Amino acid sequence: MIVFANSKINIGLNIIGKRNDGFHNIQSVFYPIKLSDVIEFVKDNKNELKITGISLVSNSENLIIKSYNLLAKNYKLPPLKIHLHKITPTEAGLGGGSADATYILMALNNYFKLNISIKKLYEYADKIGSDCSFFVENKPTLVTGKGEKHILLPNFLKGKYLVVVKPDVSILTKEAFKNINIDDTNIDLSKIYETPILEWKKFVINDFEIYAFKKFQELKEIKDFLYNSGAEYASMSGSGSSIYGIFNENPNILEYKDYFVWNEVMS
Repeated sequence: MIVFANSKINIGLNIIGKRNDGFHNIQSVFYPIKLSDVIEFVKDNKNELKITGISLVSNSENLIIKSYNLLAKNYKLPPLKIHLHKITPTEAGLGGGSADATYILMALNNYFKLNISIKKLYEYADKIGSDCSFFVENKPTLVTGKGEKHILLPNFLKGKYLVVVKPDVSILTKEAFKNINIDDTNIDLSKIYETPILEWKKFVINDFEIYAFKKFQELKEIKDFLYNSGAEYASMSGSGSSIYGIFNENPNILEYKDYFVWNEVMS
């Protein structure tokens, strides 16, 4: 079986406060994009995971195995040979590893006819990682709590052009949270789709940008480049280090320095 595990961008990312369980409460809008990893699995005599594609170290291996083991505790699954072809950059804030893990859950459910409900898939995904459950329904979503509370939103960026630039720098999520300055200024993103995109620049903020831009000047330079190229809105995604721009018309940005660049028409 072959599945394509797409990634996401964050539109706004407010860190509201630290929880008693050590996680942080957040508010963000997750929007699915077409940039995808490819996952294939077949029955075999023993479990095996092969990873090809981008050479950066990824946590996808651990998350995919974690997904398989999680289901194997409750369902009889045969050994599998899994091939993950990584296309989505790692440590980019695009949720590539989370998507891989969740897509394996859903693929195993479908292929082996396990009849796991969407509600139960959400529960499994939440056990793997905070971002994982978003990919169960994979639609524009207002995300709150530690990432497990979801309100579906309309496809408000359909037809817009997206450019994602990932430089050769990485910021670990733990490092990003460690250096965040939490304040009480939090903007409600639940009605963001009713606000013209050109106005987002005034109030739709990723709280991780202050630290990330201070540490890596090129991140701010990429954001400025996207705005100067005509972006209606530009931001860092997640805890970084990818920067994206949303355009009303095709900007034809096919390269920037020697960084990873992704273009798509949003749906």
